[in-house]
Amino acid sequence: MSNVAIVLGAGSGSRMKIDKSKLLLEIGGKTVIQRSVEAFLDISDIDEVIVTVREQDIETFSELIADVRVSFVIGGATRQESVRAAFETIDECELIIIHDGARPLIKAEDIEKTIREAKEYGAAATGVKVKDTIKIIDKEGFVESTPERSTLFSVQTPQIFSYYLYKEALEKALSEGKDFTDDCQLLEFAGHRVKMVEGSYSNIKITTKEDIPLAESLLK
Repeated sequence: MSNVAIVLGAGSGSRMKIDKSKLLLEIGGKTVIQRSVEAFLDISDIDEVIVTVREQDIETFSELIADVRVSFVIGGATRQESVRAAFETIDECELIIIHDGARPLIKAEDIEKTIREAKEYGAAATGVKVKDTIKIIDKEGFVESTPERSTLFSVQTPQIFSYYLYKEALEKALSEGKDFTDDCQLLEFAGHRVKMVEGSYSNIKITTKEDIPLAESLLK
């Protein structure tokens, strides 16, 4: 059975205060979305890439990424709605590989490691160990507790799931009116365990203008 990557590209540049999608910004001569999609096209285990996109960007994105293995779907108002829009175009496959289009520096070895773990456990996600000491605070801003740092990970993408596990979790969330900002959380809600795979700190998410020169530096 095939493996399908869903690259989320339907966000805007509102937090950057720019008048176009932040995924159309360039890093080292290529747009963010090109780098993100090409990372998955280069993986032999991946047969198809579906890119979620805003309606006003679909023509531009399709011109930038002209590959027969890539298709485009209009995204929704939330992350979960965007993944669902892409997911519903898939008849059946082995693994669903979900990646933020704003993470253009994902490494091939991290994708491949996470695919291997997802094949074994049904659900796996890339992440990195938390470097800082984390504090849990109360409503008034006072420290309540300090979790053990060795148990903490900062989750990234890709997040990879068995097609049927994801389908079951999505149906449960929809039936109970839940909308999650993280796909691991969706699986957790359905009672499934997700294996964390240690990735790379360079797999940053382009969120602010300062992230562009940082990404260019990491690329070099």
